[in-house]
Amino acid sequence: MSLDDKLKSLRENGIDEAKRAQRLQELNDLRVNLLGKKGPITKALRGMKDVPAEKRPEIGTLANNVKKDIQQAIEEKMSELNEKMVAHQLEEEKIDVTLPATKQVQGTKHILNQTIEDIEQFFIGLGYEVAPGYEVEEDHYNFERLNIPKDHPARDMQDTFYLSDELLMRTQTSAQEGRDMEAHDFTKGPLKMISPGVVYRRDDDDATHSHQFHQIEGLVVDKNISMADLKGTLEALCRHVFGDEREIRFRPSYFPFTEPSVEVDVSCFNCGGEGCRICKYTGWIEVLGAGLTHPNVLKMSGIDPNEYSGMAFGLGPERFAMLKYGINDIRDFYLNDVRFLEQFKGVN
Repeated sequence: MSLDDKLKSLRENGIDEAKRAQRLQELNDLRVNLLGKKGPITKALRGMKDVPAEKRPEIGTLANNVKKDIQQAIEEKMSELNEKMVAHQLEEEKIDVTLPATKQVQGTKHILNQTIEDIEQFFIGLGYEVAPGYEVEEDHYNFERLNIPKDHPARDMQDTFYLSDELLMRTQTSAQEGRDMEAHDFTKGPLKMISPGVVYRRDDDDATHSHQFHQIEGLVVDKNISMADLKGTLEALCRHVFGDEREIRFRPSYFPFTEPSVEVDVSCFNCGGEGCRICKYTGWIEVLGAGLTHPNVLKMSGIDPNEYSGMAFGLGPERFAMLKYGINDIRDFYLNDVRFLEQFKGVN
């Protein structure tokens, strides 16, 4: 058989084998066996030495065409097999879109976050700024700037976690007051701020106490601030949180950083003031502490108490949430029990 006949026969057989292949591996094997360096086409071309010189270009062109034709047949078959494979895979893995989707459990903001954000938005609407402050605070700002020197007995009520002699985990967000009074430019208007955040005290955890809890401290400093301003602000807050019919009352109290100081009670939102288990049959519920800023606190911030006065108040979001939603144990806020948390989806 002549060399050109051998090459034509190899082309015919190669194309035929490519068409009959059923797997991609068969086509890869065919490519290597026919077109590789040790394949029959390469071996056949070794007989070129016996071909007359004038026919060698023709045989060379034929050999190249044979390789191209076989390569094309293999690629066409590969494309066909790939299409079949993709079609089969799509058939096997198709999704019935008429079936109901798997229900995804959606979480919600923690009830404490909802309560804090609701109170923040209330005060932002009154023109207050939000200043969260630092959880690791200096003794100077946490106590001394609040009129609580190192030997003051009020420190015993706020025993806390000390990191050094001068650094501690803050016991109250009131610590931010000194920083804000220092930085504020009173030529541009009054200082109105709230400071929400976590505070720490050495306390025994039980249904109503925790060594770690939240607090929102509020402060206003301006000319002619009075108890009337304080009462009007807190009455609006209590009506916002507990209902439009609420009234508040002040009871004399003591805080080192305010003078005069008061405990603030709100009329019972459960019985309307008639007396029930929630208000201990008094018609009133204690909700926060407040007062007019002590002159010493203003002086330590470089503010003249003869020209400026201030009001301050501190409330606990946990207490507000417990009263509003009838929660009996403060520890429920921190246990991450989904059965408890899911009861408060979008309550604010």
